[in-house]
Amino acid sequence: MSAPPALTGEVAGWGAMPTGAGEFRLRPVRLPADLELLAGWMNDPEIAAFWELAGPAAATERHVRAQLDGDGRSAPCLGLLDGTPMSYWEVYRADLDPLAGYYPARPQDTGVHLLLGPADHRGRGLGATLIAALADRVLRERPGCERVVAEPDVRNRRSVRAFERAGFTPAAELDLPGKRAALMVRDRDRVLRGRDRDRDRDRVPGSDRPDPNRSA
Repeated sequence: MSAPPALTGEVAGWGAMPTGAGEFRLRPVRLPADLELLAGWMNDPEIAAFWELAGPAAATERHVRAQLDGDGRSAPCLGLLDGTPMSYWEVYRADLDPLAGYYPARPQDTGVHLLLGPADHRGRGLGATLIAALADRVLRERPGCERVVAEPDVRNRRSVRAFERAGFTPAAELDLPGKRAALMVRDRDRVLRGRDRDRDRDRVPGSDRPDPNRSA
């Protein structure tokens, strides 16, 4: 089997994603420059409960370094909102990940892990906004990918709800090493069907033109 494409290089070229919360983009993690920021987030009790990387910065460094020095199937990134780092993301080839042994993976399935760093960014719907923007960008930039998937801990109800609000559907519960996970799936066909419904709703009955009275 040939080596998987380097997702870090792909993600770096995806550019800005406009959202209602501001301009969002992913920037590959740089070590050691970003380590203090990431380790600080990992030591927040709310984050540590699910990421389990609290403690010395070396624990976070090992976790991130394993991806940066790996074969390119996982891209650790900072999420920047209007230029300010405020989240950590991992975009990964779910079909090449151990996760693929727990669900019927399809070629090019792309997975997402995330955390919102500053506490004041949590609990106000921002996660769902950014997840939806990234899922759209993944499906646009990776034409061979038919699904974006995630596997938050079932106890992390805030995360599960964020994925649901971002258009993901709960597909199964999986017993993964160390956690019981909710498999969340955002399907390309489902997104396209939704866009078709929006387009049809905006048309005047009996006409192939958009309704001129509907505001943009």
